[in-house]
Amino acid sequence: MGLGVRWTLHGDGRTPAPGAVVRPDERLTWPRTAGLGAQHVVAMFGASFVAPVLMGLDPNLAIMMSGVATVIFLLATRGRIPSYLGCSLSFVGVAAAIRAGGGNSAVVTGAVFVVGVALLLAGLAVQRFGARIIHAAMPPVVTGAVVMLIGFNLAPVTASTYWPQDQWTALLTMLFTGLAVVCLRGFWSRIAIFLGLVFGYGISWISDLLFGKIHSTTGGPEAVDHWRLDLSGVGRADWVGLPSFHAPAFEWSAILIALPVVIALIAENAGHIKAVGEMTGDPLDDKLGTAIAADGAASMLSTALGGPPNTTYSENIGVMAATRVYSTAAYWAAAGFALLFGLCPKFGAVVAAIPGGVLGGITVILYGMIGLLGAQIWINGRVDLRNPLNLVPAAAGIIIGVGGVRLNIGDSFELGGIALGTIVVITGYHALRYFAPAHLKEQEPLLDSGTSAYDGSAAYDGTAAYDGTAGGADGGGPEGAAGTPGDKRG
Repeated sequence: MGLGVRWTLHGDGRTPAPGAVVRPDERLTWPRTAGLGAQHVVAMFGASFVAPVLMGLDPNLAIMMSGVATVIFLLATRGRIPSYLGCSLSFVGVAAAIRAGGGNSAVVTGAVFVVGVALLLAGLAVQRFGARIIHAAMPPVVTGAVVMLIGFNLAPVTASTYWPQDQWTALLTMLFTGLAVVCLRGFWSRIAIFLGLVFGYGISWISDLLFGKIHSTTGGPEAVDHWRLDLSGVGRADWVGLPSFHAPAFEWSAILIALPVVIALIAENAGHIKAVGEMTGDPLDDKLGTAIAADGAASMLSTALGGPPNTTYSENIGVMAATRVYSTAAYWAAAGFALLFGLCPKFGAVVAAIPGGVLGGITVILYGMIGLLGAQIWINGRVDLRNPLNLVPAAAGIIIGVGGVRLNIGDSFELGGIALGTIVVITGYHALRYFAPAHLKEQEPLLDSGTSAYDGSAAYDGTAAYDGTAGGADGGGPEGAAGTPGDKRG
């Protein structure tokens, strides 16, 4: 079997015919393919810029390893799945929690390396036993609750770390980014986060010129005078050089905080595979396990060198939808551009100089979007939250995860936040389902007789077939074919 690195020329190689698509095993002329690759890199820039900065990791290494991860993914899937793997935003809350507990970058990458191992094993299990094991272990009520608590757990980071550094720049950046997401069309809407960063850079630079230094915190407890946009590191950085590498370190407390993100990554991959399969007309269910395993292997390699984990990017699905070009050759070109950017320390210095106020405005929207993707999973899965079998574990787990509830086990071990919330959701749901009376598992409980219900086509115990439309925590979330509610009855 080939590795998917041979492509036939589509038509004349210039422009697809009206209504035609360029399939994964086809390509346009190489100059046009390179241009499409550059477009894919720009589309993933916003989230891939923000994620490593928020995690406290080297953005140069993040961009470089995203290119390597994409190559691994394309080879593993034999070129059938056009996809770009960029830095996953699902781990931002994990990194913040680990650092708040005294962990450094090595501990962060060590914990995430273990997540990569778990994702690889999950992919191999899906390959062996089929997607039904995902449906059984993680029905939509569980997956949605975990994604939601991961996103909303990040709210204090924005409120206490980024927003106070420059509240007015944060507010303007938030407003501009929101307008860009909603009002722009096509490709431009897919790079709204990137445009928000550029806008925030400009506002910070103008504010420094007009008002001088600002007196505020810079991420610490004490307020100091500082420039909003400090580009001194850019001038000192070299044009060509290797990014900084470091080995991971492993601590059980950090690993337990990070492991729940496996659920979000499986949901992201499932949604991506379904969306791409429907766009290309090539059912890809047989490749779901391979895709998940490839994502895990790529994340393991990245974190072993000190970089962030990776996941499939929905922004690039948008580029394919707009251009109708699904050629994997364009993704090879994108991976090549990412490797070149990773070898430019000056580029990384520009990314690292993103003002705190700009990050405050961006993360208000970004973190909320991650959390609300959990609600989207519930909607697509038609989860009935009037059923206490669904409501109780989801409610308890989300409050524990968002509120930072702690459980001390002995004198030296503690569970809390994302880890404890996820454990409560998963174990709580399956335990309650085991003991619940039959009518809660099979019938609609009328907790509110004045509320209309979905028709009998939906499972009311929250185990409606997972349709793969889970949004990605990468900043956009792939939109598969959403399961729509049935006709309602009174």
